[in-house]
Amino acid sequence: MGKPHLLAIDQGTTSTRVVVYDDRGQCLGSAAQELPQHYPQPGWVEHDAEEIWQSLEKVVPKALSAAGIKASDLTAIGLTNQRETCVLWDRRTGRPVGRALVWQDRRTTDFCRQHQDDEPWIYQRTGLVLDPYFSATKIRWILNQDPSWRTQAEAGRLAGGTIDSFLIWRLTAGQVFATDGTNASRTLLLDLKTGAWDAELCRYFDVPVAILPEVRPSAADFGVTRGLSFLPDGIPISGVAGDQQAALVGQMGFAPGDAKCTYGTGAFFLLHTGHQLVHSRHRLLTTLAATTGTQAQYALEGSIFVAGAAVQWLRDGLKVIESSSAVESLAGRSDLNQPVIFVPGFVGLGAPHWIPEARGVLFGLTRGTSVADVVRATLEGVAFQAVDLVQAACDDARQTLESLRVDGGMSRNEWFLQCQSDILGLPLLQAREIESTALGAAFLVGSRAGVWPDVQALRGLAQEPKRFDPRLPAAERSLRLDQWRKAVKTVIDFYQPDKD
Repeated sequence: MGKPHLLAIDQGTTSTRVVVYDDRGQCLGSAAQELPQHYPQPGWVEHDAEEIWQSLEKVVPKALSAAGIKASDLTAIGLTNQRETCVLWDRRTGRPVGRALVWQDRRTTDFCRQHQDDEPWIYQRTGLVLDPYFSATKIRWILNQDPSWRTQAEAGRLAGGTIDSFLIWRLTAGQVFATDGTNASRTLLLDLKTGAWDAELCRYFDVPVAILPEVRPSAADFGVTRGLSFLPDGIPISGVAGDQQAALVGQMGFAPGDAKCTYGTGAFFLLHTGHQLVHSRHRLLTTLAATTGTQAQYALEGSIFVAGAAVQWLRDGLKVIESSSAVESLAGRSDLNQPVIFVPGFVGLGAPHWIPEARGVLFGLTRGTSVADVVRATLEGVAFQAVDLVQAACDDARQTLESLRVDGGMSRNEWFLQCQSDILGLPLLQAREIESTALGAAFLVGSRAGVWPDVQALRGLAQEPKRFDPRLPAAERSLRLDQWRKAVKTVIDFYQPDKD
């Protein structure tokens, strides 16, 4: 038998990426395709699940070609995906009944506000706050758009779930309808302690249990490929995780105290808490961590809804830059005496504030403000939010960090990483493999397939990261954080609904 080859599918918010890895965790070849997003109304964000599937059909052959191998050389497949985004489809045809609602979508804000008094018990059960971010209110909204859909759902003729469950269904020709615990823990329908769908929560959100997939461990049997034009039958699918939990695995985050921040479309900080389920006092999330075993492990998570998406806005919305890579040199040319602060709340503020009505606000504009100053403020706005998350999580877990591991597209920007280190006051460790999400999926599938027998074998694959140490004096750091928090409070006061 030849050397192992692992195919990692990374289905993200803005693209579908496929990577082929060898038994050293080295990328042999990859391919990606951008994915359109649809914005039918302000605050509404949708995907066409068929477009997601079609992108996968195109990029898998390209990744195999780039790796110089045939599909028949593959040992197994791993899958990681954008979380919370949900879709419903017909069990007979596999066709979606409508567009998928993306995690950024805010259309269920009114429902969440109206039921805010119920958040304490929901949080204790699920580890999640009652926010449009999560899947349950989205599934409820979809079902309410057509009475026949709800009838079909209750009769078991529709399937519904996060993107991983849809792709598994398609990859296996409908033979397997399953999700993993990390994705299930982002729906508001899973009891974190039992790891099972909760009947009371399903009734509360009016989501029929009959439409939901089976919940399996992240490293487990998810069936084999069947009936595909781009892959042969019989390739095992044996690792599945939500993108942020996969990135924690890709960053060798297996033990309590391990932490990472991934800067993609949004930015996501995770702090591993081991077998201890920690409920946050700062409205961070408690979520299942991906593991190579079967015993449940947990993490505290803070979510920033807009990170790389803010750079895309500079490029595609304002059209002040021609490419995303231009922000690094522009930020470096900014006038630090220009007091610009940007709170990038385009689709609301996530943890620890959870204000879905918030929107982006620029402070401190003068006649001397330049594009470079706005670019700098955009990057700083992401970095400031990350500081809030790290400090809240460390307080919840009663521990301190010695450093923070970082990955994702924005972590290629060294100006940004130095800025983040300065504002955080901690060393940043830049992953050599920037796309740790796909790597984490490969680690999960490889552990299940026996390529790496244990966590120690995985740790032996780690490469030395590049380090960024803080340079900003503590007094200046404190002053800038105070200014940032004053700006955030102003945004919240302006947008938060008046309470009776």
